[in-house]
Amino acid sequence: MNHHPQWLKKRLYFNDSFFETKNIISGHSVNTVCESARCPNMSECYSRKFATFMMLGRACTRTCAFCSVKKTETEPVDIGEPGRIAGCVGRLGLRYVILTSVTRDDLEDGGSSQFVKAVYSVRNVSRETIIELLIPDFAGDANSIKAAVLSGADIIGHNIETVKRLYPVVRKEADYSRSLEVLKTIKEINPEVITKSAILAGMGEREGEIIHAMEDLRAAGCDILAIGQYLRPSETNHPVDRFVAPEEFDRLRRSGIALGFKNVSAGPFVRSSYLAEEAFSAVSYKL
Repeated sequence: MNHHPQWLKKRLYFNDSFFETKNIISGHSVNTVCESARCPNMSECYSRKFATFMMLGRACTRTCAFCSVKKTETEPVDIGEPGRIAGCVGRLGLRYVILTSVTRDDLEDGGSSQFVKAVYSVRNVSRETIIELLIPDFAGDANSIKAAVLSGADIIGHNIETVKRLYPVVRKEADYSRSLEVLKTIKEINPEVITKSAILAGMGEREGEIIHAMEDLRAAGCDILAIGQYLRPSETNHPVDRFVAPEEFDRLRRSGIALGFKNVSAGPFVRSSYLAEEAFSAVSYKL
């Protein structure tokens, strides 16, 4: 599907802050999911001096069909990376930071210790900064999940990305039930931590399937949900099945609130990291 509807026209932002943000990130030799995942919101976020840091290299050990992150040989763990990310946080003056990573099934702890080190490094630079972790499933390892939860992060997310039926198609090395269990385990370890997940619509699912996934997420204790339009990063990725109309996104948002989510963002350009501080603030006021 090459012709995008009118509601998928995205304004690009290129102000002084955009170039400053890009230069700071480049100068600290850190990676962002904004660039690696070809996020449609990158120019807007960079122009607001906001970025989502992606750790543990630029190559993933999994081959999710919707993702543009490289599927090449992984890199050794960079022990200096957490410190450089903290340096970026300080230079950008971030009050809210999101730390994520590629999936590293080749590491014994799945990379959990890098998340812990990054949280500590950021806290050393700014104790006031709110820290959100967007973690992989760590192959379901409870100790790795526990380490991330006990790191002191304020909010922990894990994206299910799509509905159960499509996992063998677009997330063949992942497992729907395991992802739900990750979110459930986070809450069991620390019931006070805010949890979050996200779904990309338009990969072949139907509205009822999304609602069923939302019900599963609530049963796992998920607090915040983001639902956005899947946009094909390249011709080698999974094709777009449909463009979800704004009216459907609105129905999904209202359904999510009725199910008990503390915050639901739903719209064409919504992503887990997009306007994340606003979603966190809205939930914090309700706690």
